[in-house]
Amino acid sequence: MFTGLVTDVGRVVAVSGTDRLRHLTIRASYDPATIALGASIACSGPCLTAVTIAPTEDGCLFGVDAAAETLERTNVGRWREGTRINLERSLRIGDELGGHLVTGHVDGLAEIVARESVTGGEGDPQWAPSDRFTLRAPAALARFIAEKGSVCLDGTSLTVNSVQGDLFSVLLIPHTLAVTTWGERRVGDRLNLEVDLIARYAARLAESRAEIGG
Repeated sequence: MFTGLVTDVGRVVAVSGTDRLRHLTIRASYDPATIALGASIACSGPCLTAVTIAPTEDGCLFGVDAAAETLERTNVGRWREGTRINLERSLRIGDELGGHLVTGHVDGLAEIVARESVTGGEGDPQWAPSDRFTLRAPAALARFIAEKGSVCLDGTSLTVNSVQGDLFSVLLIPHTLAVTTWGERRVGDRLNLEVDLIARYAARLAESRAEIGG
């Protein structure tokens, strides 16, 4: 489990394999002594297993394998040498849950359809410029996204500002833009989307009750 709070931004340094199984080597600032073989690391959303670990002068290199399901459902298949990715170590008992419960199981891809700067007036405590992103969710997932609910996009826990059909918006403050890959995101980019776990189960429960009632 994860929280959607990014703890490092890694960089892909090598990619090999096929469309059925791809191996990626990622450079991170994590202490290699704290990562066990088989550890789970959220890599821009998908929970991937560390299959190799090597120390570097300023952190580590860790390797992960992405199978066909991951390559088909996420944007991992588009990662190339130099791609920057949001990283998060798995949640430990006792850790602060600052985001929301995230499984690392990506549901699909959401496409950015608009990005705009949002500022308040001088004297407004929210005067620092933020960016509003509007995204289109896959039709099958749109029903799980609700205003003021949570979504995980490229491994980042965010609050939904508005919803209209299959479109929804999120607001990124300057800090988040600076310490994640969101500052690089542009219209047309497709991001890994994980809908809120509670919303998914609530919808399934409602469907089951309707089936029984019918």
